[in-house]
This record gives sequence, structure tokens and C-alpha cells, in this order.
Amino acid sequence: MLFLTIDVNYQGRENNILLPDMDLQKGKIISHYELIEPLGAGGMSVVYKARDLKLDRHVALKFLNLQVGLREEDKQRFIQEAKTTSALDHPNICTIYEIDETAEGQVFISMAYYQGETLKDKIACGQFPIEEAVQTAIQICEGLAKAHSKGVIHRDVKPANMIITEDGVLKILDFGIAKLKGTKRTTQTGIIMGTPGYMSPEQTRGNKVDNRTDIWSTGVILYEMLTCVLPFRGESDLSLMYSIVHEEPVPVEELREDVPENLRAIIQKALRKNPKMRYGIIEAMLHDLKSLSTPGFKMPVEDESALSPKQPPSIAILPFRDLSPEKDQEYFCDGLAESLLTSLSRVEGLRVVSRNSVFRFKNTELNLTEIREKLQVQTVLEGSIQKAGNRVRIALQLINAEDGFLIWGEDFREELQDIFAIQDKITDAVVDALRLRLIGEQINDVHRHHTENIEAYNAYLKGRFYWNQRTVKGLNRSIEHFTEAIDLDANFALAYAGLADSYTILGIYSAYAPDQVMPRAIDTARRALQLDEHLAEAHISLGCVKSVYEWDWNNAEAEFLRGIELNPNYATAHHWYAINYLVPLSRFNEAMKEINKALHLDPISLVINTTVGLVHYYKGNYDQAIQIYQKALQMQSDFAMANFFLGQTLVQTGEYDRAMENFQIAMNLYGESSNMLANYGIAAALGGETKIANDILKDLLEKAERQYVSSYDIATLLVGLNQPKEAVHWLQRAYDEHAYLLVYLNVDPVLRSLRAKPEFADLQPKIFGETE
Repeated sequence: MLFLTIDVNYQGRENNILLPDMDLQKGKIISHYELIEPLGAGGMSVVYKARDLKLDRHVALKFLNLQVGLREEDKQRFIQEAKTTSALDHPNICTIYEIDETAEGQVFISMAYYQGETLKDKIACGQFPIEEAVQTAIQICEGLAKAHSKGVIHRDVKPANMIITEDGVLKILDFGIAKLKGTKRTTQTGIIMGTPGYMSPEQTRGNKVDNRTDIWSTGVILYEMLTCVLPFRGESDLSLMYSIVHEEPVPVEELREDVPENLRAIIQKALRKNPKMRYGIIEAMLHDLKSLSTPGFKMPVEDESALSPKQPPSIAILPFRDLSPEKDQEYFCDGLAESLLTSLSRVEGLRVVSRNSVFRFKNTELNLTEIREKLQVQTVLEGSIQKAGNRVRIALQLINAEDGFLIWGEDFREELQDIFAIQDKITDAVVDALRLRLIGEQINDVHRHHTENIEAYNAYLKGRFYWNQRTVKGLNRSIEHFTEAIDLDANFALAYAGLADSYTILGIYSAYAPDQVMPRAIDTARRALQLDEHLAEAHISLGCVKSVYEWDWNNAEAEFLRGIELNPNYATAHHWYAINYLVPLSRFNEAMKEINKALHLDPISLVINTTVGLVHYYKGNYDQAIQIYQKALQMQSDFAMANFFLGQTLVQTGEYDRAMENFQIAMNLYGESSNMLANYGIAAALGGETKIANDILKDLLEKAERQYVSSYDIATLLVGLNQPKEAVHWLQRAYDEHAYLLVYLNVDPVLRSLRAKPEFADLQPKIFGETE
């Protein structure tokens, strides 16, 4: 039998409040506090307004309510609330000053006193405007994100536990039934803690809960702010709880027509009855809510035609020309352009085209019409660099891409040791020319240099130059230069991030055994974040390795979303989040949104264009995938990756001869990697050329004795040869080695024939966790 414990905050005058069994009258002195008046009471506690006589400020004192027959465990929970909340220093969480006892031995908590109204009272006044509801939900998510980051689950998120101050800041109150992850329950089994209307299905059943129960409650509040009714209702607590577990809420659009579709989707996802189908972490919900406030999102207005929205300013920073006497400064020219691109991408409201797209115009004549049409930008920064000895000359022009007129230009002639000051001058000049403003932390973000050591910076630029070649040889050289940069400056966070990127790509390429490179990627990414927590690149690398190597899905997503929050203009962040996290989890709609964001930032990147096709391939949309790969090959016919992925897709449509032709082109361009050989063998086997496939299998097995060959590649080739038992054996070996492609276990069409086998099913929870 289940017992329901409800702790409801009541607002009212003194005659509506059940006072504790002690003399708490106006003017009474307790410790160094003078009581003024009662503020509210609930099932376990009563709150008084008081004056702190030491600091001469108003506070709120929360006492245990002795009249309701509290047990020792209630006292311990009360003390735990103080400890829990005091550890959460965040603008959207109430501030705890101290915990103390009266002379009579009654425990109380001293906390900040806020002028304002509860969210419950505000909702009672009527439906929120869309923008206000979104911004309020963002504040709730930000406060809960802080709590969850400390392992604290609130478990009683509701409007009555929140106050909106006169300044519009939301404060989450009452962590009285919060639970720390990893601690034992203080409540008895079968007792349900919380408030029925805001409980998640698992909470109403008395089951174990995690952070996703707070996500559900936040979804309920967002629904209520927009509609002024709860999504689940009942005449009694039991009927209400039945509705939560078994019924679907009335769609928001039936109660209010002006709620945008993407906002409705956020609510629907937060209110999925199966926790696995909800947002995995509150940061993911926060990310989606914040995206509603980006320039691309339009809140509904009464007269849409009256709006004439202006496109946000945009810029393409072209590779700088090397005018040095020896023509040996390509790395420096490319690196400085990329550094400026990174700095300007941190400017709020400015769209900066990513490196891959702009660098396709390297060593070409300036054609503003082509650049404007292909990159969809309003302005172009182009220039040249001449470096001789310790002197450098940088000549730059900011050009209007629409009419070709010069907006700004300057010729810098400085000592090389002043390169960081020059970068700041260029960044500020571009921001001023585009009539943008830097405020607050943006100024520091845009001018962050990470090192003041010129030699270390020079080594770092060389590292990025070779990293951008994206070959195994280039990545190994990049590691040498990043390591040199760290030797010169042990606190150079960006160089550690470069190492993390390099090790991550080597792991994805399967150039080395995963345990040779992926742990190094994790260590260097963490070191980068120890030095600079705001480094988006390090968060993205860490998120990638946590997903494809550690299979730590919740923490991986938190890293991806943190990186995107820090630098939403970082195309690689959206790209890797889509293909290395969302696709493996079959979250295809979200993956398509993220890869399209990457494409918006990097519109003619061959890698990103091809990855759009790869998302369609894993989703089973083969015709769309083929069209996209063919479009990429029209952009550059000798792009190995597009030829390879086109071959994979043609295998699924039964065009084995054409597939083998594309695989052969890819191998001629890139080299015979084990993955390409295995896929060539699959096409051969399915096309009736079993001897070719068996020869390839033999070669891969022999090669595996000398160097790393992904067991996943061997497993897929065995599937093509119709040897399922052996294929499952090699998949198990792939699991043991944490092979990169194993994250696509649930979506790779090559493995379709194995999915009914028990041995295959045993692998899934090991990689993706237990399903409910």
C-alpha cells in the first residue's frame, strides 16, 4: 500500500498559519535574529520574516513545525536540506546563510529573504506571454542544472517552491526532499515524496528516480504557465496519479493556438512517460529552450506582415595570402585567419562562416559574387601577411559582399611579439565596423589569447595547420607541434585541446587501437578544461570520446551541450554532436537539426555536406543519401569520403557493381583502410564475388596480427559472407576493444540480419544501458 506525503507551501496571514509549538511572536529574539511576521507554512515547516541584528538585513527563518508530530528522520531531512542548498551557489537557487538551534533545541535555517511573488501566484493571474514563459523555464532549468551538476535531485519542483523577485529573477526554494545521487533513501519504501500534480510517473509509483523526474516537473510547469491548467488532473490524488501514469495530456495547441510548434515539442519531450524518451539531462532541455530565443526563432505576433526582420550580420574570413620572401609562412597565415575566426565567433549576434567553407577559397581569385552566394554572407575579411625575421606586416580589408565597397581597411606593421595586440585591434575594428557591441564577459571571451608566449603560439599554429589536413600523417605531426607548444607553455589550454582533437580523430579513423589514443584524448581534454573551463573545443572533444569510447551517454551530452553553449558558432560542435551522439541513439530528427546548424555555419564544407547524407543513410533514407553524396561529388569529384559513403548506400540499394566502383575510387584517393576494404568485400560477397570477399577477409586477419584492425570491420565483412555466428564473435571482440563504429550497432543496416540473435541483443545494454 502506498502512502502520499505532501508538502504544500501556503501564503497567507498569521491566522491562516499553523504555528509551531513554541512562542514565536513578533519581536522575539532568537540567536541574533528578531522575528517580524510569519510568511507561510507547510506540512513540515513554518517560515518567518526576521531581521539579522548583526548584519542589519531581512532574512527568512525556516523552523520545523513541531505540532505535526515530526520524527527524527524529518529533523535529519531538514538538516540535509540546509546542507544541500548551501552547497548550490547559483542565481536561480535560494541562498542559505546558516543552520542553528533555538534555546529550546529547535532547529532552524536562515536564508535570504526575497521580495516578490511565487510562481504559483503569478500563474493564477493568467497565461504567460510566450517569451516570458520560455525565459522563466530557462531560469528553472539553469537552477536545476546547477543542482544536478552537484548530484542533487530536487524531487519537488513546483510553482509554489519558486519565487520571482521584483527584479524578475526566479529563485528555486525548498530542497526539503531533495536527494543526493549515491546516498541511501531516508524515506521508507512505498512512501511517495512530492506534490501529486508535478510528480513524474516513476515518482508516483514509488520507484527509484533520477534527474529526469525534475525534467518532467519542469515540463509540467511550462505547460501550466502557457495554459493555466495542469496537464494531468483528477478529482482525487489517486485519480490524478492514475492520469499521470496512464493518460496523455490535452495537446497544448488545443488550449492555446499561438504556442509555436518547437516549443510544443519541448513540452512533449519533457512529459514522455518513459524516462528514457525524455531529455536525458536538464542541460539538453535548456539548450532547446535557449534556441527559441536565437535570431532564427520568431515569437508569434498579431501582425506578422508588419515585421521586416533584418538578417543578423555575417562574415567570412578568407585565408590570408603569404607574401613572405620565402613563401614559408602558410601555417602562420592560415593560423592567424583561424584565430580571428575563432575570436569573432564568440561575438553574440554575429554569424561567422566556419573554416572548412572559407578555406575552399584558398589560393583563388577574389570573386565576391561567388562567395556571397555560396557562403550567404554580407561581409568578407581578406588580406595578406608578410613576415620577415621578427617583423610582420598584415594588410586587411573588410568588404561589403553585396556591392564590393570597402567598409574598413588597415595596414599593420609591428614586431612579431605584438601579434596578440594586433589580433585584438583587428577584432575590435571588425566589431566596430559591423556596428556590434561587446558587453560584459564577451570582451574577455573575444580577447582571450591562452598564451603570451610567441614561440608556443607559433608551435600551436603549426599544430593546427597539420591537424586541418585530417590525414594520419598530418595528425601525428600536429601532435608533435602541440606537444612542443605545451613544453614552451605548460598552461597553454588551447594546445591541450589541440592534442585532444588529434587523438580523438586518430581514434575515429581507427588508425590505432582505441585504448592507445582515446584515454590520451580524455586526459588532454580534461587538462585543457582545468586551465580554461570555457574552452568549447575541449568540451566537444571530451563529449565525443565519452560517447564513442566510454559510452557514457549522459555526461557526453552534457559536454556537447556545454561546448555548443560556449560557442554556438562552432560548426564542429554541432557536427560531432549529430553524428557521434544523436545518430547512434536513433535521435534522427535532432541529429538532422544539429547537422543543418553545422551546414548553416559551414555551408560548403565537404565533410559536413557528406555527413548530412550519412544521417539519412543510418535513418534508412537511401535515395536522399545518394542525392546528397552526388551533390558533394559535384562540389569535388575526388573527395574520398563521399565516394566511400555513396558506395555504402549503393550496397543497401542492391547496386553492388556501382558500389565496388565507388569503393575503389575512395581507396585510390585515400588508401586501403580496413574499413574501406571490408566494405568493398561486403559489396563483392553480396554481388556473388565471394572469392574476392574471402581474399579480403584473409588479408584483414593477417594484417590484424601485425597492426590494429578494427574487429567491427571484420564482423561486418563476415555478415556479408553470411557467417553470422563468426560475425557475432567479432562484434564481441569489437566490444572488448571499444571499437569506434560499435556505437552505430543499433542503426548500421549492415547488421540488420543479426539483430534477432540473442548474442547481439546481449551487446546492446552493455553499450547503451538497460532499457525500461
